[in-house]
Amino acid sequence: MSMNLELRVWRQKNPHAKGYFVSYQAKNISPDMSFLEMLDVVNEDLISNNQDPIAFESDCREGICGACALVINGVAHGPERGTTACQLHMRHFNDGETIVVEPWRAKAFAPIKDLVADRSAFDRIMQAGGFVSVNTGSAPDANTVLISKTYADLAFDAAACIGCGACVAACKNASAMLFVGAKVSQYAHLPQGQPEHKFRVQAMVMKMDEEGFGSCTNTQECEAVCPKQISTRVITELNREFLRTYL
Repeated sequence: MSMNLELRVWRQKNPHAKGYFVSYQAKNISPDMSFLEMLDVVNEDLISNNQDPIAFESDCREGICGACALVINGVAHGPERGTTACQLHMRHFNDGETIVVEPWRAKAFAPIKDLVADRSAFDRIMQAGGFVSVNTGSAPDANTVLISKTYADLAFDAAACIGCGACVAACKNASAMLFVGAKVSQYAHLPQGQPEHKFRVQAMVMKMDEEGFGSCTNTQECEAVCPKQISTRVITELNREFLRTYL
């Protein structure tokens, strides 16, 4: 059975223009559609009526790339835990419901147009220290460097972060500690990450502050909205790694 919905969508022509909400009707929406597919349908109607379509970002639409940065009814990525906006299906909404759609809102995530925010600050944090130096040549055998399953699992859990920015959008301080903590923790548990651990954590924390992200006050809203359910333990590990640089 199809659904009819009312959307209140944030429209903003460019970074310097004043933004505002506009109401749209989403008609004959299948409950099996994803949220982005529903927006596609709305845009098709707008284009057919010679109106400017709603700008939003997407890439893989499989919950991997982190591009679908939407605040849906006040919650980053919408009401379902462990789910990106592109994986959120319309069956989680009710026929006749009003849905409010906004972009990420943070000082470090400047608006571009409508629902698209500039998240390149995350890229610059990664460039500052999110890498390891390795010798070029053929790949070593898989068992050459022994890593315990405990540490391998911890590193893998942190590496699941897709850098979507939901943690920043949900935080009252617009903190990026969960993101930076995940990237630092990813390497902290692996021997490949040890030679540069002091440089890495200092450079990434410095860049995080430089980009204008706020401080962490441990409300844990970041963990609640993270589509990959990254634990706030990575923030603890980030703080520990930072303190280690002074030892």
